[in-house]
Amino acid sequence: MHVNLQTRRTSYRALLASSRRTIWQMLDYLVMILLALFFLFPLVFMIVSSLKANETQILQDMSTIRSVIPYGDISLQNYSDVFQRAPFALYLLNTLFIVASIVMSGLIVNSLIAYALARISFKGRKIVLVLIVILIVIPFESVAVPLLLLVNQIPWFGGVSTWVDSYQVQIIPFIADAFSIFLFYQFFMDIPRDFEEVARVDGASRLRMYWQIILPLSRPVFATVAIWQSLTHLDDFLWPLLVTRGYTYRPLMIGMRAFFNQAPQHWGDIMAFASMSTIPILIAFILLHRWFLCSAISTGIKG
Repeated sequence: MHVNLQTRRTSYRALLASSRRTIWQMLDYLVMILLALFFLFPLVFMIVSSLKANETQILQDMSTIRSVIPYGDISLQNYSDVFQRAPFALYLLNTLFIVASIVMSGLIVNSLIAYALARISFKGRKIVLVLIVILIVIPFESVAVPLLLLVNQIPWFGGVSTWVDSYQVQIIPFIADAFSIFLFYQFFMDIPRDFEEVARVDGASRLRMYWQIILPLSRPVFATVAIWQSLTHLDDFLWPLLVTRGYTYRPLMIGMRAFFNQAPQHWGDIMAFASMSTIPILIAFILLHRWFLCSAISTGIKG
């Protein structure tokens, strides 16, 4: 009898503990669902509004739950209007060209700088590392105006007396990046020097060791820096706003601002412009998020 009572108590405690775990799991899922809905609401609102051709309907629905419900006059007319009212394709190509140029050039330049710091001992090396860390802390906004004054006086090929309103002014200042150098440096320091010692015995140069040994072993950090820099410069706003004058060299973010201020101001068209600017980035992030997380973990990035 005593054994049965003790067994029942044990079973009751196990059942109670299991019930508590189930309740906490349900609460966790509920909180996560609510947070997901909270963060998805603006995105759904933007996409649904971009599909509503009736401007009056959009304005009336903004303060109600109907703003996220696709009903009424649903069409792609707003997207067609965007291409008619603004050079969206040019803005998109400018953005892709600028970001690709920064990322590709930055991978080479920053990795070479980091490799030199990680493998070559020279006087002042520690000072350079300290300066790199300091540059990471300094916000770009604090140096934007002095940099603008500088590039405004630098000549370019073909007799051009300034960099303002050009591609190079949006690319060259961002190729060398302190944070990217630091990531590469940290990763290179963890690579054993044994492979390079063997290559040095065989007469390999520093550049050859970098190309044939370091690069194949550093794919995770290259992927991390590439994705990080892409996401950083896709939504650049302040610097392009300062250095672009006409629409020829504008990236998407500045094009969106100009489109927003363009009369007549139709919210359906604005939402269509924003959707076309946002959805490709979201798709790219969804496709690459596992790669980014894996590479970030391997390089030691902590969120």
